[in-house]
Amino acid sequence: MNLTSTLKVSLAAACVIAFAGCTDLKPIQAQIDDLKSQVSKLQGDTSRAASEAAAAHAAANSAQSAASGAQSTANQALSTAQANSTAIERVIAAMPPFAAV
Repeated sequence: MNLTSTLKVSLAAACVIAFAGCTDLKPIQAQIDDLKSQVSKLQGDTSRAASEAAAAHAAANSAQSAASGAQSTANQALSTAQANSTAIERVIAAMPPFAAV
């Protein structure tokens, strides 16, 4: 919105200067119409950029949630692997030694 305000102030200043010493206002009206068109385009661009930023933010939040879930699953797998390793070590320790035949 700051750009819009700046353009409006510039437009008003141009009008005051033009009205002070100019009797033919058609060229100035054309410039005003052009500036209005530019402001309208910039407002549309700004709206699209804001919408795209909101979508990117939502996608980032979704990715963060997925990463958190993946980390949780990886932590559970690690815990299970460590428990299995400990159980295997106990089974091996409890086995009698094999005699050579």
